[in-house]
Amino acid sequence: MSSLYLYHMSCILNIETSTNVCSVAVSQDGACIFEKEDHSGPNHAERLGSFINEALSFTDNHAIPFDAVAVSCGPGSYTGLRIGVSMAKGICYGRGLKLLGVPTLEILCVPVLLREMVAEENALLCPMLDARRMEVYVQIFDRSLHEVRPIHADVVEADTYNEWLDKGPVYFFGNGARKCKDVIKHPNARFIDGIEPLAKNMMPLAEKRMAEQKFEDVAYFVPFYLKDFVAKLPRKLL
Repeated sequence: MSSLYLYHMSCILNIETSTNVCSVAVSQDGACIFEKEDHSGPNHAERLGSFINEALSFTDNHAIPFDAVAVSCGPGSYTGLRIGVSMAKGICYGRGLKLLGVPTLEILCVPVLLREMVAEENALLCPMLDARRMEVYVQIFDRSLHEVRPIHADVVEADTYNEWLDKGPVYFFGNGARKCKDVIKHPNARFIDGIEPLAKNMMPLAEKRMAEQKFEDVAYFVPFYLKDFVAKLPRKLL
């Protein structure tokens, strides 16, 4: 999917905190020049600040000026998204940078396309994020990342995606797809393991938004949670 890399003109700090993984990457002219990942989380409150300090020190030491900060904007973990967006805003305020919001489900599609994991021309991509129980956050794209079905929070049943599966192959991936393998048994269903939203995979999407000047309002930007956060009371101890 080489067309993802048509935009090579910026230095962008990329922040991804929508799942248990905390990751930061710096892209310069479309190439990754710095990256840090922690897969042992959720440790965003502990790791993100140090990762970003390392990234800023790296670019400052090499006299590389940033043009923008890109942050995964959801859906995903309420706490993770809030921490990531808050940190991105702080850097934008402090350094006078532009803010870019990159949808999490699009980020999941990038490694699938760049590694050419999808063979069929008519195949659809269905990134899934775990939303607990049998619910997942889902969006469906074609191979050019054009939206086929908007984002939904789905309770997955055997026939939930038959409308698209009956027409051709559909590739399911992301941490929400793991729990759907035993439910979706359609012969056109394909599952790809090991796909996570990572900062280094944000780069082509952030570059594209930078080139198109799709900037967010630093003061008013909030993540796309999809569902309202509901705080639960702790269980009473007997």
